[in-house]
Order: sequence, then structure tokens, then C-alpha cells
Amino acid sequence: MNPMTANIKNLFRLKPVPADNPKNEPVKFEIESNTESAEESRRRTYHESGYRDSSRNNGNHTALSICLDAIYSKFQNEEKELGDKQHKLKEPYLNEQKNKETEIKGLTVSLDNKEDQLKKIGEDIEAVQETIEKIKFEINDLPRNPESYNVKATKGASTKFWIGLIILIPISLYLFAFYISTSYSAFFKNFDANNNIIQSVLDAQAFNKAWAEGPLEGAFVTLIPFVFLGLGYLIHMFGENKNFVNYAKVALLFMITFVFDAILAYEIESKLYELNRTFNSPPFDLSIAFTKNQFWGIIFAGFIVYIIWGLVFDFVMKEHKEKDKIKHEQTKRQKDILIHKEKIGDLEKQKEEVRQGIGSIKELIAKAKGRIEELQNIIDGTIIPTKDYKLYASEYMQGWITFINEKLVVSYPIKQEMIEECKKQYTYNLNKVGANSESQNTVYMSVL
Repeated sequence: MNPMTANIKNLFRLKPVPADNPKNEPVKFEIESNTESAEESRRRTYHESGYRDSSRNNGNHTALSICLDAIYSKFQNEEKELGDKQHKLKEPYLNEQKNKETEIKGLTVSLDNKEDQLKKIGEDIEAVQETIEKIKFEINDLPRNPESYNVKATKGASTKFWIGLIILIPISLYLFAFYISTSYSAFFKNFDANNNIIQSVLDAQAFNKAWAEGPLEGAFVTLIPFVFLGLGYLIHMFGENKNFVNYAKVALLFMITFVFDAILAYEIESKLYELNRTFNSPPFDLSIAFTKNQFWGIIFAGFIVYIIWGLVFDFVMKEHKEKDKIKHEQTKRQKDILIHKEKIGDLEKQKEEVRQGIGSIKELIAKAKGRIEELQNIIDGTIIPTKDYKLYASEYMQGWITFINEKLVVSYPIKQEMIEECKKQYTYNLNKVGANSESQNTVYMSVL
């Protein structure tokens, strides 16, 4: 019979009634409760087993190693049969498993929220990209259909501006050449009777000759075209605000320009008249000038072209203004594109952060599931409390050494040597099963 079972059965035994029963009544037996606890009985059993096994093997340390392995297997089998103790030992693992399952549920909810957030950010990015494409289309379509975008600008303003500018440049060059030449001819040139009228009025070398004669003459003929261009610019500026005062100013500027052109024509015509004058010719005056075709030709060659230049310049400036309206709207939309691109950058950062968060949550879920699997293996198996095993192994070891000390007939030095070898085997066994771990909660799990 198993000693453990025998000890449990001996907790109760029959006790006879004393023989000196004065009434000579039949022998009666009463049940006497054994006051020894199951734990003490179990320890005593291990102690007795150690003593008995030592006597059978004469305290040999090699045999002790084998016996300790058998004792550990016996301890495992006993622990398997202790259901209440196993349940108590597994209770922390069951609680941890429930906590991990609850943790996984919470993490799953967080994961769903993160995935919804990631989807929402993706939709926001697509919406912003669509907005950018729409703005790009508006930028290209604005010059053709400004009214579609509530922009008060003339359709095709950019084209008209460039056409007007192309026309304005050669007219400006013409005015420069005309006024340089006529101003030099009117104020500084000495006419030659052998030259025709065209050569006298328009001198191709007027600019170089003026500078050759002196810096004052050169500066005068160089800068005088800018006076007329400045007058044209003022006419444009006054014409922007349509009122009586500005109209009067524009009329005055036209008169000034006409008078100046008339002065140039008068001076040139005067020199030409003096060059061909005879003794019977009257002195040159306005009445004579008015009768000369070249006088009016010079005026209109400058003044009419100047008026044309002013009208084209005014047109170019107005178209430029219209073009600026469109350009302003285009620039505004370009800034909107930059703002939306910055928004996409922020959304991409958020998207990456959410992705990292999803990765972290999935990692935590995987770890939690792995831990649940480990806990389930522990729960499905048998937990061996190695700190308890150390207690019973020590009882077994005490029984083994007791035999060596009390019954083994050898010299004291040999006994001590045998005891030391046995202690080494005992320590080795405890280390092997993990009973010497610093943590008192160290357990060994073996699958059922």
C-alpha cells in the first residue's frame, strides 16, 4: 500500500476499552482521532523513505541521485492528485489570462478606431488632392473664362496685352528716332542747301552729332523723347479717373504736345526758308509757316504718331490691368495650392503616426495572444511548486543522512565524506528542478 494512503487511513484507528471493566461488559472500541496533520504525515513519510532507501543502498551518493529523481517524480504525481491545490496554484494564471483577454478586447477596439481614423485621413487626402486639381484647372481656365469665376476682367486680356505691347515697341522706337532727329535739326543743325528736305529734317547721325558737339546738346536730344513719353503717361493716368478736371488736364497736355511739335516744325521750316530766301522774300512768320506743307508734315509726323502711341499705351496699360486681375486670381490660387499641399503634408504625418499606432497595437495584441497561449499551457498542465518540493526533499535527505549517522558502520571521516557527497547530489538535484531559484514563486510546469 502507498505510504501516503496508509497514513491518511491511519488518521482514525480503533482503541480498545480497558481490560479491568468492572461490569465485565463486552469489549467496545472507540474511534480515536489522530492529531497528526496530513502535511506532517507527508513529511514523515518522505523522511522514512529517505531512511529506508539509504539503508538499502548503504548511503551511496550515486544511488541518492537516482532516488532523488524518483522522489521528484513521486512528488509530481502526488501534486497532480491535489485538485484543490492545483486550482489555487493556477488561479493567478487564470486571472492573468482573463486580464489579457480583456486587454485584447480593448486593444481590438482601439485598433478598429485607428483603422477608421486611417481610412478617414486617406479620404481627406484624396479630397485635398481633388481640390488641388480643381484649382489647377481654374488657373489654366481663368484667362479664357474669367467671368465663370466672378473675376471682372476682359476675356483674352493677356493676348490683347501682348499684341498691344508688340505694336507699342516699334512706335516708341519711331518717336525716339523722330524727336532726336527733329530736335537736333531744329536747335543745333546747320542746314546745307545741297540736302533735300528729308535729309535736312531727319538726320540719321543726329544722336552722334549732338554728342560730338557737346554733352549739353547730346543730353538734350537724348532726353527730349522721354518728355513726350512722360506726357503720354500722364494722359493715361488722368484718363483713368473720368471727370471734368481730368478731361481738362488731358486736353491741356494734348495742346502742349501740339505746341511743342509746332515749335519744332516752325524752327526747321524757318531754317529751310532762310536757306532759300531771296532779297524779295518777306521775313518768315507763322502766316508763311502755315502755308508750308513740310511744316504740317513735321507736326503730324510727330503729333499724330504721338497720339497713336498714347492710345496704344493706354490700351496696353488697361489690358495689363485686366491681365493683372487674372494674374492676381491665379497667384491667389497658387497660394491656395501651397496651403493645400502643406495640409496634405500634415495629413501624411498623421497617417504615418496612425500607421505606427496600428503596428504597435497589433504587436501588443500578438504578445497578449502569445501570453494567453502560454498561460493556457500552464493551466492545462500541472503546476509543480518547487519550493514545496524542496521541503519534502530535505526531509528525504534528512532520513538518508540519519541512516548514515546512526546505522552505517564506518569511520567518522568516511561518514563525513559520504555526507558531503550526498549533499552535493542533493544540491544538484534542487538546481536541476529549479528548486534553488531565488524567487519563492518559481514553478515548474509539466504537461498532463
